[in-house]
Amino acid sequence: MAKLTWIPRALGLATAAYGAAVAVRPAVLAKPAGLVTMYGEPARGVAVLSRSIGARDLATGLAMVFAPAGAPLRAAIAVRVAGDVADAVGFGTGLPDVAARRKSAVVAGGWAVLCALSALVSGK
Repeated sequence: MAKLTWIPRALGLATAAYGAAVAVRPAVLAKPAGLVTMYGEPARGVAVLSRSIGARDLATGLAMVFAPAGAPLRAAIAVRVAGDVADAVGFGTGLPDVAARRKSAVVAGGWAVLCALSALVSGK
């Protein structure tokens, strides 16, 4: 099978773009998670943690974009998948709203599956 490294690289670019958006505007993450005040903005602590998640996603996404093919790219993908699984479990069990828990777990878990599958098609 041909190496399809463009797939994990595209997923990495999307992850990096999302991470940058969250780092600049924490409500991008906090609002769908139901972690905003009645004014639609995250509280200070939620904003700090959201920015940290955004920075992590930016870094892991860029690693997927720029890692050399082979083992380095697979390692970058593995780190991304681990972060998404942690998000799926953490948000899926810890958010105060049931609907937000479900939605967050599905999105993070789905992203983990997509990234994991991209490792399979990216070749050895």
